[in-house]
Amino acid sequence: FNISQALKGDTAYFDPIDNVIIHYKGRRVFLINLRNHNKSFDQYSVGLIGIEGKAGTFKDAEDGELHSNPVEHGQVDSVLGITLDIDAESKTNIDYWITVEETIPKAKKLNEHVLARGADDIVKSTKDYWKAWINNQRFSFYGLDQEVVDLFNRSLINIRTHVSKNGAIIASGDSALFQFGRDTYSYVWPRDAAYNALALAHAGDLNASKRFFEFCKEIITNEGYFLHKYRPDKALGSSWHPWVRGGKKQIPIQEDETAIVIHALWRYFKLSKDLEFIEDVYNILIKRAAGFMVSYRDDKTSLPASSYDLWEQDYGIHTYTACTVYAALNAAAKFAKLLGKEKSHKIYIDAAEDIKKAIMKYLYDEKENIFYKSINTSEPQPKVNKTIDMSSIYGVYKFGVLEPTDKILKTAMKKTIERLTVNTKTGGIARYEGDEYHRTEGDYPGNPWVITSMWLAQYHIAMAKKESDMDEVKGWLKWAVDLSSESGVLPEQFHPYTGEHLSASPLIWSHAEFVTTVIEYLEKLEDLGVCKACYSNGDKKI
Repeated sequence: FNISQALKGDTAYFDPIDNVIIHYKGRRVFLINLRNHNKSFDQYSVGLIGIEGKAGTFKDAEDGELHSNPVEHGQVDSVLGITLDIDAESKTNIDYWITVEETIPKAKKLNEHVLARGADDIVKSTKDYWKAWINNQRFSFYGLDQEVVDLFNRSLINIRTHVSKNGAIIASGDSALFQFGRDTYSYVWPRDAAYNALALAHAGDLNASKRFFEFCKEIITNEGYFLHKYRPDKALGSSWHPWVRGGKKQIPIQEDETAIVIHALWRYFKLSKDLEFIEDVYNILIKRAAGFMVSYRDDKTSLPASSYDLWEQDYGIHTYTACTVYAALNAAAKFAKLLGKEKSHKIYIDAAEDIKKAIMKYLYDEKENIFYKSINTSEPQPKVNKTIDMSSIYGVYKFGVLEPTDKILKTAMKKTIERLTVNTKTGGIARYEGDEYHRTEGDYPGNPWVITSMWLAQYHIAMAKKESDMDEVKGWLKWAVDLSSESGVLPEQFHPYTGEHLSASPLIWSHAEFVTTVIEYLEKLEDLGVCKACYSNGDKKI
């Protein structure tokens, strides 16, 4: 075990009282046990791994006999063995479990619970619960293939199982990333988590979503913004964003992370009608964040001041970020009006309108009919970044700066699709032109991402005027299904030629966008009058 993210100082030992193996360090205890009917393990060994010339105790198992070394400390591992007589062409089951607690007595109590109840019963009740949880989501799935429905359900399970009891929603539990990078995705990015919470809320799980916003209330700074990412215990996560840039101090944030939480909170309220909760979080979460977004503005343009983009790479004033701030301030204004705070309502709504005007003035190129990825106003003449980025056009229509049917948006979207479509066997939509992340050789804009491809599907939904217009949407849903793993996992991105899963897999945000696309598809069919009850989980419009 990698207890507390370090191999040093562990202890592993055989406990003859309860016939279990225990690994521990400080307030972290792992108890290991197994059963074949009423038979426990009859061999064990504890030893060193990767230290003092020892490859690992698993080497002791290669001859089929373990040597019963009872205890070791440092970098340790352990092996269990059980001897069974199994008739030819027959089979038997071995139940193997680990209990995890903060003390040895508590870990042993969990072990006693497993022994008394039986592993089969625990597994069955767990399956029954999650089947009931999935079946509690009431959708018609009109016109969708069963494989799409299956991935929708698996996506909901994937999202929900990444939600902690305290409301933390980590981006991914993919442990394979330990092998390739400096860190993992097992952090709470407020942006990713907000999209995930929103998908759960619209699927009917308001409880998990509410806990996420409670988590946000605890981690927001006194100044009213969220930093890069957080550990599930609410501590600040690792980061590569500096506090100094060009010799001048800066706030190392991605401002869209602050904005998207407030926008998602309004969507949650429209579904839950939980006014008491909104009253509880207003001053600390909503008012702080809105106050920061009103004040953190560029003097030359009135746009949100420079911060890092949603892809965590570029610093500047980004179209996507500006759109999320516009939506968040509108949401904050609605909250203020709801609670009778007229002065705050006017401040927020005025700031939002100023930002909307500035987006069209400074971030839209009338000659080329595109939205800039970003601008930089540190020089006398603003420097523009004309890179086509899917998030830019998505932000403009998704957060209400322009209607999907607006001529400007339709023209800009057409150019975006032309330049970001991955014309390979895999297909899909890249994040932006020239994306180098996990890139391989070839002539294509960047690797296809699930998120951006689902964003395009959502645009087609917004533009649909009749049922047949949804064929394009169903094609994108099938694309995701075809590239998912056999277990129904969607990654962050795909290899453009082989379809191999790249980077984190699963990426929970990918699953959230798939869920959101299916729900928006059902909502639109209901709006079109194709079916009367395609979607029945409360207020509409994600």
